Parts: sequence; C-alpha cells; structure tokens
Amino acid sequence: MKSIVIIPVFREIGKIGSVLSKFEPSVVDQICLVIDDPIPSILQEIDEARKTIDIPVTIIENPVRKGIGHAIRQGYSYALANGYELVVVMAGNGKDDPREIPRLTTPILKQGFDYVQGSRYVKGGRHDKNPFIRSAFVRMFPVVWTALTGVRCSDVTNGFRAYKASLLKDPRVNIWQDWLDRYELEYYLHYKALTLGYRFIERPVSKTYAFRNKGGYSHISPMRDWWQIVGPLFLLKMGAKD
Repeated sequence: MKSIVIIPVFREIGKIGSVLSKFEPSVVDQICLVIDDPIPSILQEIDEARKTIDIPVTIIENPVRKGIGHAIRQGYSYALANGYELVVVMAGNGKDDPREIPRLTTPILKQGFDYVQGSRYVKGGRHDKNPFIRSAFVRMFPVVWTALTGVRCSDVTNGFRAYKASLLKDPRVNIWQDWLDRYELEYYLHYKALTLGYRFIERPVSKTYAFRNKGGYSHISPMRDWWQIVGPLFLLKMGAKD
C-alpha cells in the first residue's frame, strides 16, 4: 500500500529537524509537513534535515494558523489527491518516534486492520516526562470512551495513529466540517472508526514530553482546549453532530 505520514508543524524550532532525521528508509513512501505560520528558521531546519533522509518530503505552508485539525485535513487532501492508501499522523515536536511507525502500519499491511491507535499504556508502550495532571486525564478519559462506544480503549489522546485512506472517503465520515478545524478532528475520526465497524487495534508506542521554556509541555492548554478534546465524543454520541 502506498503510504504517507502527515506531520503538522507549528513553531517546532529545534525539534522537527530531529524528528525528520530519525526516519529510516522505506518506513513510508512520503512525508507531508503542514507548516502553520512558517518562519525562516523552521524552513531552514527542515531543508537541512530533509537532505539527510531518503524519503521525499512535501511541504504545505499556511500563512496563518487555523488549527491542527485544519492542518491535518490539508495533509489528507494531499494524500487522497495523490493516491495514498495508508495514512500515518504523528507529532512534529519529538513526542513521537518515526522509528515506531512500523508498529502502526504492520497490523494494516499484514493483518487487515483498518485503524491502529498508538498507545503508551499497552504492553510494550512507554511514557516519559508526562505531566502529572495530563497523565491522570489521559488515563481516565479512555474509560469514558470505552463505556460510550463499547470498544476498549487505553490511550485516546495519543495522536500517533495509522489508518487506511478508505476511512477518510467513507460517506458516513465527514472530516471537512468547519467545527473540526482544531483538536476536534482527531476525536471525531476516532469515534467514527470505533462505531462504524472498522477493524481497530491498539499497538505500543512511546510518548515523550520535553518541557518548553516558554509554553509548557505542548501547544494544548487544558483551560482553553478541553472542550475540543472532550466535546466530540458527547456531541456525536448524542447525535448533535454527525
């Protein structure tokens, strides 16, 4: 299957270059970077890193930041327009390790699964420097998902995932809705995959948080962004959104 990894990037100075340098030959066929509000130092870092790997890198630049969901959708558009059949999504700030991509793609390629969720909590998974409050939430949240979807989940908030592109083309799945411009998109797609009968499995990955001197551990603000993460599950379950 023709494969692509989509990496949204927003001011990941000193990180995205390191992420790119870890890509091993043939792990995917294409890397698609969607860069919000690109600055010269980021573009230079990417340009230098892409010369060290054997995988083609496509860059999509957005002059302003419209949200991570919007950025990922641009990657989807590129993937679908160019005939990619297997899509991987991962972080560009070093939390996810590209060398673990085969853990997610192998169940699709060899076992016929449609959707693979990376989990730091299944056997073989690992989590380093996870903030305490965030760790408590990400452990508790899958319990709610399991109860409301009937599908056992251990790590819903982990954005390191892989799925067949056919999921994106399912008429019952509408990822192009405006309300999915931010973090909602990832949870919308997760809910649809779990409730529409797609073959789903979790596989162990590592998740490492590196503290940023300004801005904490990530771009997510619990006080500002919590509804973007929690809302889709309840809105879809109640039929308020489709």
